[in-house]
Amino acid sequence: MENLEKIHNYRTIIKRILSQHASHKPSHGEIEMQTLFDNEQDRYQVLAIGWDQEKRIYGCSMHLDIKSGKIWIQANNTEIDIAEALVAQGVPKEDIVIGLQPAYLRQYTGYAIA
Repeated sequence: MENLEKIHNYRTIIKRILSQHASHKPSHGEIEMQTLFDNEQDRYQVLAIGWDQEKRIYGCSMHLDIKSGKIWIQANNTEIDIAEALVAQGVPKEDIVIGLQPAYLRQYTGYAIA
């Protein structure tokens, strides 16, 4: 697959997975799930913003980047295995970097080192 075509495909897959996650509203509080898709910098996030009673909620639940033709998982504060979701959508394991793991541990993840 040509690199530009591959990147376009990865963008589509990432947006689908993150949009699906963001469509689920938390069961408590007045919390809005937002997606942030930056195609120019290839950064993609899901944010939770709102209030749970008196407590302010603001945080990133998922953050993925595309760097050098690979998908980097920068944050995953969910129970979803994003790497497996990417593989299920056709992304090869060698194109997925578990960026939230220290570099010295990535060799044991079964995914790309960098």
